[in-house]
Amino acid sequence: MELISLTAKGDLIEALTAEAAARGIQDAAVVSVVGAVRSFTLANMNAQTPRETVLTTGRYAELSGNGEIIDGVVNIHVTCGIAGGTALSGHLNAAEIGGPFFVNVYVIRAS
Repeated sequence: MELISLTAKGDLIEALTAEAAARGIQDAAVVSVVGAVRSFTLANMNAQTPRETVLTTGRYAELSGNGEIIDGVVNIHVTCGIAGGTALSGHLNAAEIGGPFFVNVYVIRAS
């Protein structure tokens, strides 16, 4: 298992994609994603029209999840805990990290 710590200011998905490429990771299981983010955008399916994407945004959240990297493309699903104990979950479209907000990603390369 490899640990990828994402600490620099920027987008989590972009940073993970770049770091995976730098490490030569094309295919992997993202076993665990854990940390905190400044902001996030999640995607879910509309219950009445499943092909329609519903976006939800938020600020300052604890984040945990898992996913995969296939052909260098990162796909992560997360739960974001926000103020008041509310949890939002879905496909992670974007998340801002940096400063005190960082994320650790644990991956296992596909053999």
